[in-house]
Amino acid sequence: MKFAYRFSNLLGAVYRQGNLNFSKDGNAVISPVGNRISVFDLKNNTSETLPFSTTKNITCVGLSPDGSLAIVVDEDGAAVLVSLITRAILHHFHFHKPVSSIRFSPDGRKFIVTKENVALMYHAPGKKREFNAFVLDKSYYGPYDETTCIDWTDDSKCFVVGSKDMSTWVFGAERWANLIYYSLGGHKDIIVGCFFEKDSLDLYTVSQDGTLCVWESDTELDGLILKKSQDKPKIPRQGEEEEEEEGEERDKVEGEEGEVIRGKVETAKEREKKKNVRYKMMSKHFFNKEGDFNNLTAAAYHKPNHILVTGFASGIFHLHELPEFNLIHSLSISDQRIASVAINSSGDWIGFGCSRMGQLLVWEWQSESYVFKQQGHFNNMASLAYSPDGQYIVTGGDDSKVKVWNTNTGLCFVTFTEHTSSVTNVTFTSSGFVIVSASLDGTVRAFDLHRYRNFRTFTSPWPAQFSSLAVDVSGELVSAGAQDSFEIFLWSMQTGRLLEVLAGHEGPVSCLCFSPVQSVLASCSWDRTVRLWDMLDSWQTKETLPLTSDGLAVTYRADGQELAVATLNGEISFWNPHTATQNGSVAGRHDLQTGRKETDKITAKQSAKGLIPLSVLAGGQSKFVCIYNIKEQMLMKKFEISCNLSFDAMEEFLDRRKMTEFGSLALVDEGAGDGDGVSISLPGVRRGDMSSRHFRPEIRVSSLRFSPTGRSWAATTTEGLLVYSLDGSLVFDPYDLDLDVTPASIRKQLRLQEWASAIVLAFRLNEKALKQEVLEKVPHEQIPVVCGSLPDIYVEKLLGFIATCLEKSGHLQFYMTWAQNLLMLHGQKLKNRSILPTLQALQKSIQRHFDDLSKLCDFNIYNIRYAVALSKQRGLKRAAEEETEDQEEEDEELSEEMSEASLEDAEMML
Repeated sequence: MKFAYRFSNLLGAVYRQGNLNFSKDGNAVISPVGNRISVFDLKNNTSETLPFSTTKNITCVGLSPDGSLAIVVDEDGAAVLVSLITRAILHHFHFHKPVSSIRFSPDGRKFIVTKENVALMYHAPGKKREFNAFVLDKSYYGPYDETTCIDWTDDSKCFVVGSKDMSTWVFGAERWANLIYYSLGGHKDIIVGCFFEKDSLDLYTVSQDGTLCVWESDTELDGLILKKSQDKPKIPRQGEEEEEEEGEERDKVEGEEGEVIRGKVETAKEREKKKNVRYKMMSKHFFNKEGDFNNLTAAAYHKPNHILVTGFASGIFHLHELPEFNLIHSLSISDQRIASVAINSSGDWIGFGCSRMGQLLVWEWQSESYVFKQQGHFNNMASLAYSPDGQYIVTGGDDSKVKVWNTNTGLCFVTFTEHTSSVTNVTFTSSGFVIVSASLDGTVRAFDLHRYRNFRTFTSPWPAQFSSLAVDVSGELVSAGAQDSFEIFLWSMQTGRLLEVLAGHEGPVSCLCFSPVQSVLASCSWDRTVRLWDMLDSWQTKETLPLTSDGLAVTYRADGQELAVATLNGEISFWNPHTATQNGSVAGRHDLQTGRKETDKITAKQSAKGLIPLSVLAGGQSKFVCIYNIKEQMLMKKFEISCNLSFDAMEEFLDRRKMTEFGSLALVDEGAGDGDGVSISLPGVRRGDMSSRHFRPEIRVSSLRFSPTGRSWAATTTEGLLVYSLDGSLVFDPYDLDLDVTPASIRKQLRLQEWASAIVLAFRLNEKALKQEVLEKVPHEQIPVVCGSLPDIYVEKLLGFIATCLEKSGHLQFYMTWAQNLLMLHGQKLKNRSILPTLQALQKSIQRHFDDLSKLCDFNIYNIRYAVALSKQRGLKRAAEEETEDQEEEDEELSEEMSEASLEDAEMML
C-alpha cells in the first residue's frame, strides 16, 4: 500500500500541438499535451489527464459524434482507439505514415484519415466487439501534395479535402452517378480550411495567404443519384424470350400513345439526372487587405450560426459572418502563432491553442470575455514545492515565471512575472500563504497569496546568481546560495535586511535545507562537502561532512534526526547530523540509467551522470524515478515517467538504422517548419527563414517532492509537472488478518449494534467500501461512545480514513463529528505520534469543502440581496403607483366639489 502510486494528473502544460476538440455537450475541451490527452471541464473548472500515453507526440485527435470514442494519432502514424467513458484503450492501429487530419462522419458510420496525398475512408468502430476495429472501405486519390483538412456534409454523403497543392477536392462517400470527384482551384497558397454550408454542397475554402473563396453548387444534396451496379447481362431461354416479346407487343397495343409520351418524359429525366455536379465561384474575399496580418494558420466554421473563425501567425483572430463576409469581432490574444481553433456545439465558445507559448484559451465571443485561460511554462520547469496542507503546488521555470497550481482542480490560479531570469528554486513558508523564489537575476522574492503581490525583494551587496533556497520553520530566516561567489546569504523576512553572508564553500552552493526541529542550516556544494551552520551561535560552521563526489542535493528527515545527501556519482548517503557519522548509502547510478542520445557513440551506462536524488525519491537526467527504503537501503519501486520517443535520451540502446558512413542522421537539419522540437532562430533572422534550427528536448527530472499528506508526490520533468497519487483500490493490504475476519462477521456485528468491534474488524480486513459502509451505519448520537471505546492503534487509522472520505463525501457534518470526537478524546495520545501527514490531509479536505461552501454561500448572499433590492424597488414602485392613484382620486373629488360649488354660485346669481 505504501508504494502503490499511479499516475494521477499532468500539470504545468495545457497544450503542445495538434487539434483541439470540444465535447458533445460543449462544456469540456479535449487538448493534446505531448503524448497525453487532457480534458478541461469548463463548467466545474477542473482538469483531468487520461491514463494512457502514445509513443510520440500526438498530432491529431478525432472525436465521434456521440462523444464516446476518440481516435488519437501520433507523429509516426500510430493510432489508438480510446473510450472517453471508461478512459480505456480499445484498439491499436498503425497507418505507417504521418497523419495530417482525421474526421468522423456526422452519422458516426465512417471516418476519414488523410496521410500524404491520399484520403482513406474507414468503417467506424461499432458498439459490438470486433476483431479489427479499423476496416478500410475506400481510398481516394486526387491531390498532388500533402492533404491538410477535411469536412463532411451534414448527411454524410460527401466530404471535401484541402491540400498543400492549393487545390480542394470534393469526393462522394458513396458511388454517386453525378459526383465522383470535383477539383477546385482559385487559391495561391496552402489550403488551411474547407467547410460545407449547412445542408448543402456549397463550399467555403480558406488559404494560408488570407484568401476566402465562396463556391456555389448547382446541385442540392437530394440531387445526388446512387450509381447502379453494372450486372452481367442475363441470357434468357427461348420460351422466356417469346413471353417477353408477347408482353411488349401487348403493352404497345394497349397504350401506344401513352408509351411514346412516357418515353419522352423518361428521356428528359435521365438527361437531367446524368448532369454532373458543377461548382461556380460566387465571390472572393481577402483577410489581410491592409497587410497588417501574417499568414492565416487555423480556421473553424460553425454551420448553424454561419460564423467563420480564423487565427493568424501574429496571434490575432477574426470572426466573420458568411457568406456576406461581415466582420463581427477581431482580437489579439497572443503574440505567437495560433496553432488550432475549435468551436463548441452551441457556437458560443471558441477554443484557441498556441503551441509555442503553451496557451489554451476559450473565448465567449458574444460577451467578449474569457471562459478559460491557462498557460504552462513554455520552457523547462526547474523546481517545485508543496504547500504545507498539500493543496497547492508552486513551480518555477526557465521562462522567469512562478506559477501556483491547485492540486484538486489541476489548474493554475496565479502567475508571478516579477523575475527577469530563470527561476532556480521555490518554496512555501510554514504558514502556507507566502511563496519565496530564487532566480539567476540576483534577487530572492517573497509573494503574498492573499493579495497576490510581491511584498519583499531580497538582494545581495554585490551581483550574484542564486541557485538554491531555503526558509526556516518559523518563516523568519531566508537563505540563498550563490553559484558564482560560493557564498550563502541570510535575510530577515520581517525587515528584508541582509543579516549575514556565510563563506566557507569552495564551489557553487547546489542545495540548502533547514532542520525542521533545530536552527541548523545544511548546505551542499560542488566542493564535495556538506556544512552544518548553527543559526544561534553566530552562524558558525557546526560540522563539515566529507563526500565522495560533488554534492547536488541535501534534505532532512521529517523529525530532523537524519540527513540525506545526493552526489554526482549517483549515490545517496545518509548521515546523523548530531554525531556527523554516516549511517549508510544507496547506489542509484544503475537504477537511474540515462538513455542514449541519438548523437551518442557510447553506452548508456557510461553516460549516466548528473543524477539529482531528493529524499527517498530519486531522479535526474533519466526517464526513471526511484523510491528507496532508507532503513533497508534498497530499491522499492521504479517509475518510468515517460515513454515519449519524441524526446531525446529515451532509448537505452543505439538505433543503428540512423547511423550512416557519414555519421548519425539525427545531425541532419531538415530546416524550418512545424515539425519536431523547438525552433531556435539565428541572430538577425526573420521568423520562417530557412536558417532557423531545431533541437529535440532531452528527458530529465529537475525536481521531486513528496506531498505533506504522504498520499502523492510530484516531479517537474520535460513533459510537465507529473503528479502520482496513492491508489488504494488496487491493493489488498489487510491488517492483523484472521480466519474470523470476514465481511459476513462484520455485518453480523453491525446487526448486533456492536459498533466498535465492527469498526475494528473492518479495519483489520481493510477494504475501503466495507469500512465506509460500517462507518456510515453508526448512529450520530453513538459517535462519542464509539470513539472513546476504540483501541489506540486504530485511532490513527480511522482518522486517516476519515480524512480520505471527507474529501469526496457529501456527509460533511457526519465525518466532521467523527474527526472532532477522535481529536478531543485521543488528542493527548496522538501528540506523541507522528500524525502530521494525517492532520494535513484532514485540513486539506476541510479547506476544500470550505472553499466550495464559501463560494456557494457568497452566491446565495448576492442572490438574496438582489431579490431584496428588487422587492424593495417593486414596493417603492407600487407605493408610488398607489400615491398617484390616491392623488388622482383626490383631484377628481376636488374637481367634483369645485364643479358643484360653481353650479351653486351660478344658481344664486340667477
